[in-house]
Amino acid sequence: MYLAEEAVLAWFRERGLGPHRLYHEYGLGLSVVDSSALLPAVLEVDDEVRADATEESPGRFTVRLRSGAGSGPSVLRATVRVALVRELDAGVPPPDAVAGLVRTSAAVGSTVDDPVAEVAPDFAWTWRIPYFYCQYGDRIAHAGYLRALEEVVDRFLADRGISVRRMLDERGWIPVVSRARVRLLADARMEETVRTTFTVTDLVRDVMFDGQMDCHVQRGGVWVPVATGRILHGYAISRGSRAGQLAELDTETVRALTGAPTAVGSRP
Repeated sequence: MYLAEEAVLAWFRERGLGPHRLYHEYGLGLSVVDSSALLPAVLEVDDEVRADATEESPGRFTVRLRSGAGSGPSVLRATVRVALVRELDAGVPPPDAVAGLVRTSAAVGSTVDDPVAEVAPDFAWTWRIPYFYCQYGDRIAHAGYLRALEEVVDRFLADRGISVRRMLDERGWIPVVSRARVRLLADARMEETVRTTFTVTDLVRDVMFDGQMDCHVQRGGVWVPVATGRILHGYAISRGSRAGQLAELDTETVRALTGAPTAVGSRP
């Protein structure tokens, strides 16, 4: 998904509208605001890939990654949406080709300012937005939430006693993800504290679990949603005669995934 983001940025660069020019000449922040991806095949370390980004409508792209420098199978199919967020008053109108993408916020949807009632998630984790997750001064980038999605799943599994390390050592299982999405709902700023929750929403054919991530910051005494995400997660067998096949989720693993909430994780 990081490669899909980069492919869209490259599309703008090839047209002379890279992030550097858009920001310094027009005061606009080229920002990914929504991405969803299917990962139908394995991509391994040292594989070469080709990324093709196609604009389907203003600000909406399809991205396809193929291995073998473009001659191999498709390893990712994604939809990526972008916006040009007004960061500075440059006093110069944006180019006509991208004027329709200019917005005052990276938020997607119509519920940006609606408070969200507290729910009982399977796991919750609080963290402080670091500067290296941010873009254009102080606003967290879409890629920062991709990292949060990766980390909250890792922390959830460890909290339930089925950490990635344990499953790899004891069973030879390694995580695989076949579908993921991250969507921005409101702007969040550097050094704000984010509460990220994760909830298992479904088990799929005894080989995958579907989960939802929600990120909130507290403002004015209420929790305001800033991002949401989904992930379809399972395990591949890494050794033996069944290497490369999906592992079946046994009773112990299912109980760990769907059991009552346990400790709440936190990070300073």
